[in-house]
Amino acid sequence: MSTQQIADFWFDPVCPYTWLTSRWIREVERVRDVTVRWRVMSLSVLNEGLDVDPEDPEGEYGDYMRAPGRVCAAVDERYGNDALGTYLDALGVRLHERGEWDGVEPALADAGLPGELASVAWTEEYDGAVRASHEEGVALVGPDVGTPVLSVRGVGAVFGPVVSPAPKGEAAGRLWDGVVLMAGTPHFCELKRRYGELDFG
Repeated sequence: MSTQQIADFWFDPVCPYTWLTSRWIREVERVRDVTVRWRVMSLSVLNEGLDVDPEDPEGEYGDYMRAPGRVCAAVDERYGNDALGTYLDALGVRLHERGEWDGVEPALADAGLPGELASVAWTEEYDGAVRASHEEGVALVGPDVGTPVLSVRGVGAVFGPVVSPAPKGEAAGRLWDGVVLMAGTPHFCELKRRYGELDFG
């Protein structure tokens, strides 16, 4: 009997803490029998209607907050989920580890994808797809959360985990085991402490 678990992982690619959590779930794939389905969400969609967007309080980033997610949605639709995961791997290195905020198009090349996909970043062509995916994830955990959202099929869903640095090896596996336990506990709501410094180590 297979013990494989399927995890749906909703991410906004502009969030550095979500990037770190994605490095953890990649490690979980290595140490546990888990397959990840990558799903796009958007902090910009989440914060619509607020007087001040906490992710962009000065309004200086504007449409850039949506641009990488649009490209992710296009990759998923045109090339599939494995390609989306590969693109996220490349994009996160560019954006978060190297600080290359013009890295959306170069990351496509890194992932073996056509650079023309970058053109959707500045259009609304994939906004509907991003919104639909986002709303599916948020519906599992409620609107008062952020990114990432993790859903273990047949078990439950949670916001997070937010972790920095991303644990490696069996430490990553133990965190997975704990998250699955929490996600599967009826009426479990929150377990939280203050954020630490970003650590990409």
